[in-house]
Amino acid sequence: MKFKLTCLIAILSCVSVLPIRAQVEESESLPSGKMVRCIAFYNLENLFDTIHDEGKNDYEYLPDGGMKWTGLKYRNKVQNMAYALSQLGLDYDPRGAACIGVSEVENIGCLEDVCKEIKSQYNRTYQPILLEGPDRRGIDVGFLYNPEFFKVAKVTPYTLFAHYANGNKVNSRFQLLVSGYLLGGRPEKIHVIVNHWPSRSGGELSSRATRDTSAMLTRHICDSIYLKEPMAKIIIMGDLNDDPYNHSCAEIIGAKKTREEVPEKGFFNTMWQKLDRGIGSLAYNGGWNLFDQIIISEPLLNAKLEDGKWVYWKSQVFNKPFLTVQEGKEKGTPLRTHKSGVWLNGYADHYPTMIYLIKQQ
Repeated sequence: MKFKLTCLIAILSCVSVLPIRAQVEESESLPSGKMVRCIAFYNLENLFDTIHDEGKNDYEYLPDGGMKWTGLKYRNKVQNMAYALSQLGLDYDPRGAACIGVSEVENIGCLEDVCKEIKSQYNRTYQPILLEGPDRRGIDVGFLYNPEFFKVAKVTPYTLFAHYANGNKVNSRFQLLVSGYLLGGRPEKIHVIVNHWPSRSGGELSSRATRDTSAMLTRHICDSIYLKEPMAKIIIMGDLNDDPYNHSCAEIIGAKKTREEVPEKGFFNTMWQKLDRGIGSLAYNGGWNLFDQIIISEPLLNAKLEDGKWVYWKSQVFNKPFLTVQEGKEKGTPLRTHKSGVWLNGYADHYPTMIYLIKQQ
């Protein structure tokens, strides 16, 4: 189903610039007597195969394209993505993440190759979901889930209708709603909305209305869920190309910085306080941004452990050393696949982010 939305008038917000430095995440032990599930998001940074997809501007990632994207580079990219994804959640659960939203993936075949690699090398099963959207380059959002921990009930794509300041149509990725059941004890329904909002190409100010409109669509999806399920457990995740304090997230979605601010049927931004502490998911122009956000609904935040329900425990930016440049002027930032046209055989220009849910065993 498609919803036509009107772009909001851009509203200025503050800008926070943080020095590039090694990031430090807090360490905390899993509470005793609790089971845990990790739910994550990762921008895979241009996971293209080497074959042209008809109607898509993927020429840069072909063997004769600007990136000289050969079979060797693709295989290495798949192996690197598989390793990174296999490590998510291991800090608290040796079985890894229950489900993972992803972005910047060309097609379902790329995700299938990654899942095969994870199964072959790390003996973990993930099933992929990806629906082809209208993005001109052909990069889409997707969803991976371990069927041992998550059962899919319904998948719904939502199309963004928006225009840039110059009047050109925005051909953005679907917002992918995956509704299903988190397993472990009595199955419990959750809704995950995977996003990759329009970029800041042309400048943050001139493109702001496109992300405000994206936030309107996300909020519309959430409100529709709440109408049917007043106690719905909703997880909004993705590369939002905005920070938690920006108007799209803080005002339109209404995602709050602290749990005390969250009203009934409101939203909590699990990443805002991390950015305040200088922890980001990507580095740009000498500062940190935290575009890779995970926002949760109030019923998930305030569920009661004593009722045997899944409840939010903590969040994490997965900034491990293997994902990080270790020397030179880029030291301390994500280790990319390419930098200035040079193949680095790295991972991605974003760090993964994740949340952990717990319940009584």
